[in-house]
Amino acid sequence: MDKLRRVLSGHEDEEQGLTTQVLDSSSLSFGTRVKWFAICFVCGIACSILGTAFLFIPAAGKKLFAVFYTLGNVAALASTCFLMGPVKQLKKMFAPTRLIATLVMLLCLICTLCAVFWWQKNGLAIIFCILQFIAMTWYSLSYIPFARDAVIKCFTGCLN
Repeated sequence: MDKLRRVLSGHEDEEQGLTTQVLDSSSLSFGTRVKWFAICFVCGIACSILGTAFLFIPAAGKKLFAVFYTLGNVAALASTCFLMGPVKQLKKMFAPTRLIATLVMLLCLICTLCAVFWWQKNGLAIIFCILQFIAMTWYSLSYIPFARDAVIKCFTGCLN
């Protein structure tokens, strides 16, 4: 509303800082975005931990584990939408530097749920959950400069 008043009164400052432009373009305040990010991220972690606890239930534990672990990863991934917005999040996810990591991660999320509900293979679902963890870690490392290169060098150093 303040931005609209400035524009209509002719006091629009064309040389705003980047932070001001980003905050003005969002309908949520910075504090609200950070709070919802934290809530969504904590819910994702809680779902993953709860899913791990379900793993020890004899009958349907593996199915519950796969579902809750996948929901936890989806919630943690969705939490970043509150920080940067959904459109910017999708653009960054499908940028050439992390395209393969994103596709593998999304494929593992889908295959985990297919293994549980469609194929009825609990062992396969657990394998896909492990692949989910690896893919999500690799995807997350793509946001840290040179982190993936460091991990590759570390593993090649350990294997040689």
